[in-house]
Amino acid sequence: MNTKLFEELPIIKEIKKAIKDLGFQHTTPIQEEAIPYAIEGKDIIAQAPTGTGKTCAFAIPAIQNIDASIEAVQVLVLCPTRELAVQIATEMKKICAHKKDIGILAVYGGESIEKQLAGLRRRPQIVVGTPGRVMDHMRRKTLKLGALKMLVLDEADEMLNMGFREDIDTILESIPENRQFLLFSATLPKAIMEIANKYQTNAVKINTTKKQVTVKTISQHYLDVNEKKKSEVLARLIDSNNFKLMLVFCNTKKRVDDLCKDLMSRGYKAEALHGDMKQIHRDSVMNKFRRGIVDILIATDVAARGIDIDDVDAVFNYDLPIDDEYYVHRIGRTGRANRKGTSYSFVCGKEIYKLRQIERYTNSKITKITIPTMDDIKGNKVNSILDEIKEEIKEGKITTNLAFITQIAQELNAECEELDITSTEVAAAFLNVAMKKMVTGSNPRVKLADLEHEDKKTTTYGYNEKGYKRLFINLGNKDKLESSQLVKFVASNTSVSGKEIGKIDMLDKFSFLEVPAKYVDELIAVLPKKKFKGRKVNIEVANKKKKK
Repeated sequence: MNTKLFEELPIIKEIKKAIKDLGFQHTTPIQEEAIPYAIEGKDIIAQAPTGTGKTCAFAIPAIQNIDASIEAVQVLVLCPTRELAVQIATEMKKICAHKKDIGILAVYGGESIEKQLAGLRRRPQIVVGTPGRVMDHMRRKTLKLGALKMLVLDEADEMLNMGFREDIDTILESIPENRQFLLFSATLPKAIMEIANKYQTNAVKINTTKKQVTVKTISQHYLDVNEKKKSEVLARLIDSNNFKLMLVFCNTKKRVDDLCKDLMSRGYKAEALHGDMKQIHRDSVMNKFRRGIVDILIATDVAARGIDIDDVDAVFNYDLPIDDEYYVHRIGRTGRANRKGTSYSFVCGKEIYKLRQIERYTNSKITKITIPTMDDIKGNKVNSILDEIKEEIKEGKITTNLAFITQIAQELNAECEELDITSTEVAAAFLNVAMKKMVTGSNPRVKLADLEHEDKKTTTYGYNEKGYKRLFINLGNKDKLESSQLVKFVASNTSVSGKEIGKIDMLDKFSFLEVPAKYVDELIAVLPKKKFKGRKVNIEVANKKKKK
């Protein structure tokens, strides 16, 4: 379907000028459908993946409907992470480029509250923030919402997954009843629909997921790999291609840190990004990645929500995502702005069934490829050097060195008459030396067979396998919990990966799950400190005598 031009939408001239300055002409499906309704003042519940232009879909109507003469907060945008709050605020400021009388402020944890208090004293009309920090300002009475005209929930499903349900309810119950409510989410589980039904009025429902699930400009591949050799496979993919900026996704913070250390030890310019890092560190990492100082960014799904960079060449699913939607979010970080992109997914054994499920969900074909050999890597490096040499020749930069090459050939022939060295052979020697000096992180001593095949005795996870413990957790069907959500909750907060979790028995008020014994102490120590949908978690080793 051909989308409309921004010029065709009922947008004021100042905003149209800003959009033109940004180089945008055609709307995305979510923008085309949401903007007219939002400008009319209607409530909206919209389902759309990340990277489909959702920010403009709510930012344009929000800015257009602001009364600049009123120096009070008229629009509040809630989002799950600091990075996303900064990104949204930055984008909204760009749309306000020709409306200088509108103030926009981002508030989030990890930044000095004094700085934010100073910003609030300047009486902005738009505030973008994370639920926790917004609640903090509301309790301090430094954020007053009596004049609020529009509330936006962006990435609503992610906010609920992160335990913000109670904060969202508190905020929604504290704002004026006569206000507009726009809700954007990649998925629409029951909890999201409950919020919509409770707080929205005659909401317009929009769904663009089927129209744009994956981007046609992204080449999707997978590799059948040995779990213990993933980092070597990743190194070979990096070395056999000429990617400039790469994103690697892992399911846990520990996995991110471990992989980052591994890649750095191999000589790559890599950095980690996850929720346990201080905000100043995360900002520094993102700045390095944007500037190309860091080539490889390794991140968790939540931390990557605020990444908005158009020229990412490749995305690697080091761990397959637990939820199908996350696959779309991840690979959508490449192939943006009509550029070509590539994604690679690492599949271990039975995970092939999960990959097939992702294919069905995205209605796309993920092609199997073989792990690059050392010859593939060598060929890529030679081609890379030759491409540079061709450019030097085309630009006429070789004339100063021609005499030098001839001189070396003459000197070698003088030293050993029987050699009869030619200038071409000297140039070949230069290529050999250049090849040796090119840094690669791949290990030539690792056999290809060891990368492709696993020892099933050590890596196949059976449901009642030796070394597993059965745990009791006080979450069940009455909590509107699905097994995939339980896996995600455990994996995102602990070191255990989703594929290591064994059999799950879901009951009404509680559940049982099996995990490797080495993780039991960590789960019992960590999970009771977390909340699931606002509920405190209790987890313990299951009593074998108890009956389900």
